Amino acid sequence: MDFQALGQFVKNARKARGIRQQQMADDLGLARATLSGFESGRVADIGLRKVLKMLEYLHYEVTPHAVSRLPTFESLLAERDDV
Repeated sequence: MDFQALGQFVKNARKARGIRQQQMADDLGLARATLSGFESGRVADIGLRKVLKMLEYLHYEVTPHAVSRLPTFESLLAERDDV
């Protein structure tokens, strides 16, 4: 998952729980513009602590795992589109 996909994931999880951006930002002590920028992919340097706080707030966690050497479905589609 890349940075933009992570921001989109946070946005979708927040909306699925019926939480407004302003409410989540207030609860986490963030500026709403920071949260909005992260969700839209406009903010590239938000910091790991903030991202972890967002995920925890939405009842998710980060679990590291080894990257597979097998291609992902997304990478195969991208490769096909490049041909």
